[in-house]
Amino acid sequence: MSLQDAVMTKMKEAMRAKDTVALSSLRAIKSALLLAQTDGSGSVLSEADEIKIVQKLVKQRQDSAAIYKEQGREDLAQPELDEVVVLAQFLPAQLSKEEVKAVVVEIIAATGAKGMQDMGKVMGQASGKLAGKADGKTISTVVKALLNA
Repeated sequence: MSLQDAVMTKMKEAMRAKDTVALSSLRAIKSALLLAQTDGSGSVLSEADEIKIVQKLVKQRQDSAAIYKEQGREDLAQPELDEVVVLAQFLPAQLSKEEVKAVVVEIIAATGAKGMQDMGKVMGQASGKLAGKADGKTISTVVKALLNA
């Protein structure tokens, strides 16, 4: 089942359950997917593209929630975090920091990276290999820690 089909199925369930948070989150995914499909490029969305779109939506909501919390607006932050929970169910399981570290260690050994000057090379391969499985901030933190050691 494609992501779009899964979203439509969940939307129907959310409508029946009158779950407004889930419904708004699912509509956001549907809207983002439709915009990407009709952007004029004529390309078909791959599964990786769909995951990137959902990741972007999750990141936007996490950033908004963080800003709201900084300003002491828990009443606005909580709905954003609730939407993150709904959106996250369409993402593959995220790797732990230890699992990311194991993959980065392999990449550093394979590329022969010696220090921070090789960070771009390592990040490029790590981002490609861990796409959808870990966020860029986690990957970057692990790479910096290992290259500075």
